[in-house]
Amino acid sequence: MKGSGSKLADFIIYAVVGLIAIICIYPFIYVLSASISSSDAVLKGDVLLFPKDITIEAYKLVLEEPGIWVAYGNTIFYTVVGTLFSMFVTICGAYPLSKKRLKGRSFFAFFIAFTMWFNAGIIPTYLNLKDLGLLDTRTAIIVGFAISTFLVFIMRSFFQSVPDSLEESAKVDGANDLQILWKIFLPLSKPALITVGLFYAVSRWNGYFWSMIVLNDESKIPLQVLLKKLVVDMSVKEQMANSLDTTSQYSAETVIYATIIVSIIPIILVYPYLQKYFVKGTMIGGIKE
Repeated sequence: MKGSGSKLADFIIYAVVGLIAIICIYPFIYVLSASISSSDAVLKGDVLLFPKDITIEAYKLVLEEPGIWVAYGNTIFYTVVGTLFSMFVTICGAYPLSKKRLKGRSFFAFFIAFTMWFNAGIIPTYLNLKDLGLLDTRTAIIVGFAISTFLVFIMRSFFQSVPDSLEESAKVDGANDLQILWKIFLPLSKPALITVGLFYAVSRWNGYFWSMIVLNDESKIPLQVLLKKLVVDMSVKEQMANSLDTTSQYSAETVIYATIIVSIIPIILVYPYLQKYFVKGTMIGGIKE
């Protein structure tokens, strides 16, 4: 039986965790409610938790944007193809680094880790992409920002946790390193692969800064860049239209909230299915050599 002190500690922990959960969830609920509320209700501050004067005019405006579906397709392409390529190069880097027999392993690990704290910077990176002829190309987005050093070490830590006996048994049966990686390490690394893949996918989906700088062709820009342009344009249009139309069911604020919801729906739908692997995979980084 728990003592009164233990019960009080549990109550405090649950209360604090519950408060943090409410703080995290409330902004999303507010944005969702504001996006389907009338502009008057939002501007007057009547929307606090639940929507007022429900309308979907803001969503109609966002979805009627001519390039919205092209941008959605581009974002899906960058996310799927980019994540697969990122996973490929991450595995190719992490697997050799997990082997003690790799000559110069400490040297390579140090210089890879060095890039976590020091990098070339924005201007040198841009000039590098320019000299390689990758400006305004999809390749620049997929290949140019394909790898995260932190995630390489996450994968390496998991590969190191696989018992050496499995690899030794496979070698006795005549398997080479590629077969061992494909048939033993990757199947056993499902939690790590999903965790790392989720990190990459979310980063790709939310990719905005470099896409805005590198891409000029409207047919190649991802959703995040288009939504930024839409929000900015709507702010200007609304200011111009205020004196002419006072009955509009949407405003710049409601459009902004609607674009936020539109941009995060896919990640919200996917994340619950991957959460159990994500929780397990985030513990991998605690494994030490």
